[in-house]
Amino acid sequence: MSNANLAPIPELYVSHDSAQKLKAEASGLISHDLSPRQICDLELLMNGGFNPLRGFLSEEDYNSVVENMRLADGALWPMPITLDVSEKFAEGLEIGQDIALRDQEGVILATMTVTDRWTPNKSREAEMVFGADDDAHPAVNYLHNSAGKVYLGGPITGIQQPVHYDFKARRDTPNEMRAYFRKLGWRKIVAFQTRNPLHRAHQELTFRAAREAQANLLIHPVVGMTKPGDVDHFTRVRCYEAVLDKYPAATTSMSLLNLAMRMAGPREAVWHGLIRKNHGCTHFIVGRDHAGPGKNSAGDDFYGPYDAQELFRAHEAEMGIEMVDFKHMVWVEDRAQYEPMDEIQDKDSVTILNISGTELRRRLREGLEIPEWFSFPAVVNELRRRYPPRNQQGFTVFFTGFSGSGKSTIANALLTKLMEMGGRPVTLLDGDIVRKNLSSELGFSKEHRDLNIRRIGYVASEITKNGGIAICAPIAPYTTTRRAVREDVEQFGAFIEVHVATSIEECERRDRKGLYKMAREGKIKEFTGISDPYEVPENPELRVETENVDVDNCAHQVLLKLESMGLISATGSF
Repeated sequence: MSNANLAPIPELYVSHDSAQKLKAEASGLISHDLSPRQICDLELLMNGGFNPLRGFLSEEDYNSVVENMRLADGALWPMPITLDVSEKFAEGLEIGQDIALRDQEGVILATMTVTDRWTPNKSREAEMVFGADDDAHPAVNYLHNSAGKVYLGGPITGIQQPVHYDFKARRDTPNEMRAYFRKLGWRKIVAFQTRNPLHRAHQELTFRAAREAQANLLIHPVVGMTKPGDVDHFTRVRCYEAVLDKYPAATTSMSLLNLAMRMAGPREAVWHGLIRKNHGCTHFIVGRDHAGPGKNSAGDDFYGPYDAQELFRAHEAEMGIEMVDFKHMVWVEDRAQYEPMDEIQDKDSVTILNISGTELRRRLREGLEIPEWFSFPAVVNELRRRYPPRNQQGFTVFFTGFSGSGKSTIANALLTKLMEMGGRPVTLLDGDIVRKNLSSELGFSKEHRDLNIRRIGYVASEITKNGGIAICAPIAPYTTTRRAVREDVEQFGAFIEVHVATSIEECERRDRKGLYKMAREGKIKEFTGISDPYEVPENPELRVETENVDVDNCAHQVLLKLESMGLISATGSF
């Protein structure tokens, strides 16, 4: 049996002495400050996790990967690894020029020789890589609304790895992992990919997978970027550490992988397999809907439950890593054990229990019981520390609507009612207050209005994270900006979008500040509802009509909504 999985693999780092020299020379280079996602990609390029890549993809490699899942030389590679930058940054570069790649603190991590510069067809990339050009997919949303318009390609010279201050002892490069397996004499290693806390079903399934492959087990969770709304990695790693002692120490290891996931389902599964192969693993567990992002715009799953397993199996031999297909494990109450759903013969006569990820989050949020059969008490305790009962969590109420629709008036009434209840600090981030204190230098162009809303979102997310209540009342006419704010806030607590649905005619009739009159006269450019669009929220948590309804009643509707969501308790006290 060959031990190709244990021999060292190529890295893109230069020697220590060369690195010191390069650092000194780099002060003269144009610098690109990497985004968090680019830092994850760069780390795995440099340490061999993305072997055989030698840098960010060239245009030829990119096109080939998008269309055929292969590099231009024919090697299997399913995911475009690209350095996206702004048009302005790209314009200032010559082909053949070296640039310095720095982290967000300005520390140099690598240099790159720019061999390619192009404007990709992102809709085509979305169709081919993610299966649909649909913004409901977090990576497609990122592609269109966060990533730069221009891609740069070229080889990387690694100077130093990104700094991690957390869980240092748990982070291993592919070569460190291979050396560890060599030292322990492990020949067969099955890797388990996860971005969620581990519960009893996962433990049962990983035990079975290791037994089936007669292999040792590497629990290899992703701690780079996962899906917006996932449990943060600090909480997850504490959960993993709480479970590790349930595994036999001699045959199980855990290491953290600093990967920025794309949630690309089938292609992601193949990508994960290649990355694990680079880390010295011989087997890889692929589950139902592996790395799926949930529902598309039509409310259906993006990928079929077994699409990922089929694509993996088709390329297994070429990849040189075997798939262990992951069964859907359920608790059979009558036998007090976990069993694979499709192997239960007496389904009709036994009680089968299962808690989905969504259901688990609901129980955590609402402080409901999480049964012993489902998870380990130590894991539940960690999760409860992170998710206090819902009526003790922070949240954001985000009013949106035309100028003069009554947003501020209702927001002020809500503020007073919540303060009367007491229990949590409440902050009102009204348009005018924010303009004065946070955004005094901004004008009213689309770009500046978006920036203003993003600032409101940032402050609201910090208030929410710290257990307070943020009430926001900007116009916020654009769907993508509102979505970005929602994602900022939902990392930490609930986001309640309230569409104040007053008609433009009514707002213009009220025209308290005389703004509509000025807009009609052309004195105000890009005015929402007159010369600029307002994108009506499709699924707000609440829509309120203000015509012929008094303010008190509107604010009360919001309170009732908060109560029904469990954010404030029904008795009126927190």
